[in-house]
Amino acid sequence: MRLRQAIAFLFFPLIASAQTATPPPPSTWNFVVAGDSRNCGDVVMPAIAAGASKDGAKFYWHLGDWRAIYTFDEDMQQAAVVAKKPPLQLQNYLLAAFQDAIDNQIKPFEKLGIPVYAGIGNHETIWPITRKAFVTAFYGSLNMPAIRDQRVKDDPYTFQAPVQPYFHVVNDGIDFIYLDNASCEMFDEQQMTWLTALLDRDAATAAIKTIVVGMHEALPDSRSCGHSMSNYPRGRDTGRRVYHLLLELRDKYQKQVYVLASHSHFLMDNVYDTAYWRSNGGILDGWIVGTSGAVRYELPDGIAPGPNVKTGVYGYLLGTVNPATGSISFKFRELTPSDVPQDVIDKYSASFVKDFCFAGNRDPRKQHSNCPPMGQCTP
Repeated sequence: MRLRQAIAFLFFPLIASAQTATPPPPSTWNFVVAGDSRNCGDVVMPAIAAGASKDGAKFYWHLGDWRAIYTFDEDMQQAAVVAKKPPLQLQNYLLAAFQDAIDNQIKPFEKLGIPVYAGIGNHETIWPITRKAFVTAFYGSLNMPAIRDQRVKDDPYTFQAPVQPYFHVVNDGIDFIYLDNASCEMFDEQQMTWLTALLDRDAATAAIKTIVVGMHEALPDSRSCGHSMSNYPRGRDTGRRVYHLLLELRDKYQKQVYVLASHSHFLMDNVYDTAYWRSNGGILDGWIVGTSGAVRYELPDGIAPGPNVKTGVYGYLLGTVNPATGSISFKFRELTPSDVPQDVIDKYSASFVKDFCFAGNRDPRKQHSNCPPMGQCTP
């Protein structure tokens, strides 16, 4: 009896301590995001994949514009030259463009075990390419288990909800939403209905702490207004409606909201810190990261370079999630020619990688920071 009492005396404090101890906070985790991988994407995207692997990324999120379509991508032309194949012709280029992106831009991530969320951009809607062609070509990404399971969870009574170029995935209390604004008639009412219902559910769900919205073009009235949804009446109208829905989530329902876009081929933070949004509801946390291979644009008039405002760079945005709070911190990882895998250099040549892609591939024309007159939508 005394022995039993002695054992209880010795071990009871340890048992009580184990029962009352606060569990350690969950560890942070990473994802990476960038868009616009035409022109030199077959060179830059494998470097992003290698960087994403080093950063332990759970997934890579591509914000659209995989191939140029209106002209030949220089990396595809160069691969033919190095391999001593016939020059590209229009028909075989159009037939091969999306498969080229899958083989040279998505598969490097898949080989490293990193899923790719594939966004649609405006170059995926340039005639004769259509949304249907994009969905067909990228079906494997758009219908990956995480996205497919989320569609079924959202609508369990539908035998098979249709695969769309817009989608969402909930991960650790964060709703990652991709929107299709790849042409001037977007957002259409079907997508607006889907998004409004989704955001209503998020607002009512305590487990959802954070909403991250990705898209190709920035929402209207941004610091890159001249190259955004502000260019067409429908885009300006529905883009502002989406912006106010997100403001309501943040301000009324206390959700954390982040908005990511590409389309403009540079890096920019504080995208919605403009006079318009300061006077019309507030500033959402937003980034533009069109830095995954496309020809680099100059910064808009009146926008000064800074630590997170750069052009002439390639790289990706590293998002680090704090699961305890749902907050996300973003940091830009800039790439150099030395980050390009050797097999990629061999395929395209060292001079093409260094001299054309990284030192060249620039467009000297400036965009507008102010909103220009809107164009006529002719989808």
